[in-house]
Amino acid sequence: MSLFVSGTVALDNLKTPSGVRKKMLGGSASHFCMSASLFEDVHLAGIVGKDFLAKHLQLLKNKGVNLSSLQRTNGKTFEWSGEYKNGNFNEALTLKTQLGVLEGYEPKIADSQKKISNVFLANDDPIIQNKVLNQIKKPRLVGLDSMNLWINIRKKLLLSLIKKVDLFVANDGEARMLTKENNLIKAAKALRRLGPKLIVVKKGEHGVLFYSDDLMFSFPAYPVEKVLDPTGAGDTFAGGLMGCLAQSKRLNKEALKQAVLYASVLASFNVEGFGVEKTSRLTAPMVNKRMKEFLKFMHPIVC
Repeated sequence: MSLFVSGTVALDNLKTPSGVRKKMLGGSASHFCMSASLFEDVHLAGIVGKDFLAKHLQLLKNKGVNLSSLQRTNGKTFEWSGEYKNGNFNEALTLKTQLGVLEGYEPKIADSQKKISNVFLANDDPIIQNKVLNQIKKPRLVGLDSMNLWINIRKKLLLSLIKKVDLFVANDGEARMLTKENNLIKAAKALRRLGPKLIVVKKGEHGVLFYSDDLMFSFPAYPVEKVLDPTGAGDTFAGGLMGCLAQSKRLNKEALKQAVLYASVLASFNVEGFGVEKTSRLTAPMVNKRMKEFLKFMHPIVC
């Protein structure tokens, strides 16, 4: 089964204690594709400007990503500049954001992609996410991600959109913001009551919580010794999660646990390099090797 993702495709400029990078491939959809493409054929919807680097387009193509619904137009590509200071990787300091071609963007999904059964709405304006979802016909599984900005300025629309999806992915801060519940189990249950059958709450270095009516579990994060750049780790996680679920014939207990484990492993690769440096070069054997290490690390939990 193919997998369709809508989200941002960006140019990222970043400064961390480990160095500086400029004009990297970034954006929620880009990071998503790096991991999801290891499992399924991925189709991407978004927009870039005339300044978008040819090498980034080629990288996406080399990963097998279908770009039929990626608009390329005059203007500047969405560009983000940020910094992680003093070894604090929990939150990036945004230095500058240039929306560029995102302003006035109207998503247009290729006819051949409107029947794709697995859909993920990566972090983006809920207005755009809703317009994309309205163009998809009878999807099997719809996932959604968001962020604190949209919770603050588009909460009503976001809550309306959440009702239409099967899977909602949020970090712990976003889950608390949306539900006003400090306890994450209570927050997950409150998110379930908003509509989605499957709730995934990311806790960064502290792992992940999964909740549904019939199943609840929590896994730790893969132990990473040196973090270089956590930007896009959540999107990489979502790509692994959706890619694995799209590949599964049934969304049973085993499939859900396996998807969360693979998502965690893939996110661990993301933080070990700048941008998509590490994730763009991943192969199935590399991922499966780390999965075995992760399972060994968690042996008392999974057994």
